Amino acid sequence: MNNIKNYVQQNKERFIDELIELLKIPSVSADSAYSQDVINTAEAVKTSLEKAGCDFVELCETPGYPIVYGEKIIDKNLPTVLVYGHYDVQPPDPLDLWTSPPFEPVIKTTEIHPEGAIFARGSCDDKGQMYMHVKAFEYMIANNCLPCNVKFMIEGEEEVGSKSLSWFVERNQEKLANDVILISDTGMISNQQPSITTGLRGLSYVEVEVTGPNRDLHSGLYGGAVANPINVLTKMIASLHDENNHITIPGFYDKVEELSLEERAEMAKAPFSLDDYKKSIDINDIHGEAGYTTNERNSIRPTLDVNGIWGGYTGEGAKTVIASKAFAKISMRLVPNQDWQEITELFKNHFESIAPKSVKVKVTPHHGGQGYVTPIDSIGYQAANKAYTETFGVPAIPVRSGGSIPIVALFEKELKSKTILMGFGLDSDAIHSPNEHFGIFNYLKGIETIPLFYKYFVELSK
Repeated sequence: MNNIKNYVQQNKERFIDELIELLKIPSVSADSAYSQDVINTAEAVKTSLEKAGCDFVELCETPGYPIVYGEKIIDKNLPTVLVYGHYDVQPPDPLDLWTSPPFEPVIKTTEIHPEGAIFARGSCDDKGQMYMHVKAFEYMIANNCLPCNVKFMIEGEEEVGSKSLSWFVERNQEKLANDVILISDTGMISNQQPSITTGLRGLSYVEVEVTGPNRDLHSGLYGGAVANPINVLTKMIASLHDENNHITIPGFYDKVEELSLEERAEMAKAPFSLDDYKKSIDINDIHGEAGYTTNERNSIRPTLDVNGIWGGYTGEGAKTVIASKAFAKISMRLVPNQDWQEITELFKNHFESIAPKSVKVKVTPHHGGQGYVTPIDSIGYQAANKAYTETFGVPAIPVRSGGSIPIVALFEKELKSKTILMGFGLDSDAIHSPNEHFGIFNYLKGIETIPLFYKYFVELSK
């Protein structure tokens, strides 16, 4: 693998062009208007795996969008790495906040990415990071240095809860058998300091509906005499946190893991500038649960946030109505040991209990998943750390992420495998937001680093 840097540089433009073509396809899984585009993306991923050197590739039908499965088995006595990624992307809205169209990729230089970054929906989450693995595999095949077996499982429903993936994994345990699972759907601290995500938060996502009168009412004739569902909903939501930003749902914290002072001190070694953090998202001050630092609040502590709220008239001009209904979408990020289904039930019971008699409340669960922690003394973690150390020149720092990848816990339950999260994105890459981007440096450095994981994983497994 001594020539990997040369291979990446020689093929740099082709690697970028191929990713750009993939990013042009609007594979938005949440919107049925894009269903054919999602399927077209699956076909494109299948073709890329075939060209890279897989001996067998197929589109596996599921109750939802297809899963792209590919494999290269060189010796059944050797370890097997299962690569997971997803080809679907978040909706691009709000479109007016993009500086360039979300599905017309362009390369722009930024202060953080002086070598340029690809601006497009899905560039970092997860098409760019998924495609690094395809190109890293291509390199190992082209240079006859693949040290073990490889399987790919690329899905199209990650952004909507991965329901079909659960169905697929439960029915294909033998096909998916592996020694370690490798995922790049996370980030790292900076382009100078790599990190490996060792923990993920779980997720409970619900929608709430508050209903008052049986129709929209004239706010002059009825205002002050009947409950306004929007007013009621906002009060109910506000009551979900106390003055210390502690979540008020009874039983919510019962199973929350409390990290030791030693563990918290180890986490605090990660480089972090509060001033830079505030500047990066243009805020004057931070906010969160009392007693915890910013990095602790967004990684080892559970949260509750409103992701959307609506009701009544929101068009141009004025319309004086008391809306019949008000709605909100609410997500709760959970830490290991919190069961997402149990938390969903606790939320439902509490939210219904605090509603005044003047309205009716409906809570609809959407999706969720468990939190996850991987040990830093595992062979997979050590192999990833050695790979990062070789390409970046410094060891990686273990970090816990505030994000959720619910399928990681599923993999451990069904496939009995540990997952290694080798992310190359940055917090500033605006995933799920307008102007999402992925640095050219990060993309190519991922292609350069991933083959070394294979090398060291096999060596350490002997």
